Amino acid sequence: MKLIILDRDGVINQDRKDFVKSADEWIALPGSLAAIARLSQAGWKVVVASNQSGIARGLFDMAALTAMHNKLRKELAALGGAVDAFFLCPHGPDDGCVCRKPLPGLFHDIARRYDVSLDGVPAVGDSLRDLQASVQAGCRPWLVRTGNGEKTAASPELPPGTEIRDDLAAVVDALLEA
Repeated sequence: MKLIILDRDGVINQDRKDFVKSADEWIALPGSLAAIARLSQAGWKVVVASNQSGIARGLFDMAALTAMHNKLRKELAALGGAVDAFFLCPHGPDDGCVCRKPLPGLFHDIARRYDVSLDGVPAVGDSLRDLQASVQAGCRPWLVRTGNGEKTAASPELPPGTEIRDDLAAVVDALLEA
């Protein structure tokens, strides 16, 4: 099985400092959905692993989050693509959970759900915490320069071996050409 794990905000859709709180505020980044569709059509399972602390902060609820993901799925389906599953951490930064990135809990949940080792599985993020969580789970880290990625690329804490690309489309180009 070809599996890829994607962060959501800043990789698939525009990120906001005040959080993406509704389907109306959820706006796909240019080319991101077409890139996911190309992966789907090439037989990849696409999974999203995303911190969603806006729930714990009371900024939106599960119904609003479901509406955002339904919008993503609908726009993606129109391009011939699909997200197989969403893995979410609804906790706040001080809740002490094991699923909030930079901890690898979401990635361990993905490994259990698909009954696979994540060794070498590409994981795409725009923040240092995305990369740190993926590396702890054995994934191959990919950084996109969208969202927080430009700032993250300059971090001295960037995990060794991190592949850096301009956006999700460029990551998909590299994966499909390999």
